[in-house]
Amino acid sequence: MPTTPFSVSKFLYVFIAWWLIWSTMQIWVIQSLGYSWWISINDSLITNSLLAGTCVLLTNNLQYYLPKKERYWYLAVLSFVFSFLWWIACKYAVPAVLSGETEYLIFLKKSFPVRFCIAFLMVACMAMISILYSAFEQQKASTERKTEAEQMTKDAELYKLRQQLQPHFLFNSLNSINALIGSRPNEARNMVQQLSEFLRGTLKREDNQWVTLQEEMQHLQLYLEIEKVRFGNRLSTELMVDPECLDAKIPAMLLQPLVENAIKFGLYDTIGETKIFLSARFENGMLNINVENPFDPETAQPKTGTGFGLASITRRLFLLFSRHDLLKTSAKENTFTTTVNIPQ
Repeated sequence: MPTTPFSVSKFLYVFIAWWLIWSTMQIWVIQSLGYSWWISINDSLITNSLLAGTCVLLTNNLQYYLPKKERYWYLAVLSFVFSFLWWIACKYAVPAVLSGETEYLIFLKKSFPVRFCIAFLMVACMAMISILYSAFEQQKASTERKTEAEQMTKDAELYKLRQQLQPHFLFNSLNSINALIGSRPNEARNMVQQLSEFLRGTLKREDNQWVTLQEEMQHLQLYLEIEKVRFGNRLSTELMVDPECLDAKIPAMLLQPLVENAIKFGLYDTIGETKIFLSARFENGMLNINVENPFDPETAQPKTGTGFGLASITRRLFLLFSRHDLLKTSAKENTFTTTVNIPQ
């Protein structure tokens, strides 16, 4: 199976530097044995050029076939074969250029066993480097595919959570419109118009994972207007948002389920007027959002603070920030408080 193409450019400078150093060392060794610079330079240039070409050829071969772990002996065989081909090329190429140097040619013939062993080690090292690099590239590509798949799964789950909020709210609104049609048709028509504007705004925000707090507050106002039609004078709200927080980024459709949860437990579990209080401020590098609603101490559900809205927010925050501690609930006297911290 073909692997990720071997990027020669990443090793080009190291490769060239290594061969220059090795060639210089070989020139120095041969010259120190009493041979002329001309012989030393030609010997080094020919043999090392052929050796470099052999290593490049081997590297290209390993692009298309990597031995399995249990077949690494294949590398030794392949390195031996390529080293042998290098030896054959040197055996004919060097004497052809330095044919008049009889003494040197005798030395060359005697030194071939040592040269072959060195060439074998260098070719084997290059083969191992190629294997390691290809394995690294495969691992990197695999990790990138896994990360991309996980991100797609996360995005799909976030999208599903956001979509689930819409029918939940829509059904409640349609039931309220149905109840108003007969007794208060004008309010029913007004609520239909507000619901239409709310859903239109929701559709425009589907592609935005993040919005500013100001945009989210504007969207929340539409939702509250619909709810106030549903519940009439029983529902009132107070919003206290620091101006410096308006440009803070938060996940889209975050405030609605918070306030919806507060309205549900505030109105369904109490009698008389219910006031929902929402505040937002910066605290310790986070956007701190508090939603408070009254509740009946005898009611079990508000004490636990459970429900689809809060559960979906907890899940979304975990998917976005990998933290479970960003949403907290507390009940004190007759007030239930939901606190959300959004890292900025």
